[in-house]
Amino acid sequence: MEYRRLGASGFKVPVLSFGTGTFGGKGDFFKEWGSTDVAEARRLVDICLEAGVTMFDSADIYSSGAAESVLGEAIKGRRDQVLISTKATFRFDDRPNSVGSSRYHLIQSCDAALKRLGTDYIDLFQLHGFDAMTPVEETVSTLDDLVRAGKIRYLGVSNFSGWHLMKSLAVADRYGYSRYVANQAYYSLIGRDYEWEQMPLGLDQGVGAVVWSPLGWGRLTGKLRRGQALPSVSRLHKTADMGPQVDDEYLYRVIDALDEVAQETGKSVPQIALNWLLQRPTVSTVVIGARNEEQLRQNLGAVGWNLTAEQVAKLDVASVVTPAYPYWHQRGFDERNPPPV
Repeated sequence: MEYRRLGASGFKVPVLSFGTGTFGGKGDFFKEWGSTDVAEARRLVDICLEAGVTMFDSADIYSSGAAESVLGEAIKGRRDQVLISTKATFRFDDRPNSVGSSRYHLIQSCDAALKRLGTDYIDLFQLHGFDAMTPVEETVSTLDDLVRAGKIRYLGVSNFSGWHLMKSLAVADRYGYSRYVANQAYYSLIGRDYEWEQMPLGLDQGVGAVVWSPLGWGRLTGKLRRGQALPSVSRLHKTADMGPQVDDEYLYRVIDALDEVAQETGKSVPQIALNWLLQRPTVSTVVIGARNEEQLRQNLGAVGWNLTAEQVAKLDVASVVTPAYPYWHQRGFDERNPPPV
């Protein structure tokens, strides 16, 4: 398994991480993702560790904390072999302060996560979203306190816009607080908005991408084909409207290109989609998910080989879209605004 630096930090992470959104299965939304119990989770962790996938990503809102609890039980006795990534910010319960990135909520969330995970430190702690109701200075200073207390090793964000992240980094630099080194962002062959602003920002500021939903919210699993009905067994039946939206013609254009490359390489559609991401600038690790051993082993086959430059170009062309302003304008002046490399 290849390891890469997480942004400009000295921390190295495997290029594939395992997402635990399928652990627990509490609530209608997360039940559609999966209902992995402790015994199943232990088996999946075993397979991951055998393959060199040592980082496991979770969040407090995944199954109302159950995902962190299941992960904690699954890694019991081998904490020194794994890296834990988790997130907080979104509403956890109905109490007034159980949401956001205030000092109160972040300290409470961190301590609760440590208890559920059965550990005394978190390797990577990320804000799950931006909180415009809390001063950035309060948020960043609180996270710095948690780092200095030894409860958190590295910091990251998720679902921030470019200016959210840049403002936070500027505040951290101004006061000498710990910087964000990770940006857990949605990025896939059918969702390339990350490239417009956040990728150049990541290169400039030393922030590595931790990619979530690399298979386009389940659309690049190889089960969807032009002119065919959605498979009877697919979480897209109930969750498609909850995630990123994709135009059908655009989706099938990308799938057609993936099928061509699959025939050339002998690899599966999801393996190709994941491998394409691993060749993109700023990507430190890609979070894969799996409901069972078969899905996990399939995703693990995305590493140990590389698409050719010609195959990457074919996928690039099939998945390109016109970016929003001012990015389409800037791309007309590559001499002054060269694309990320």
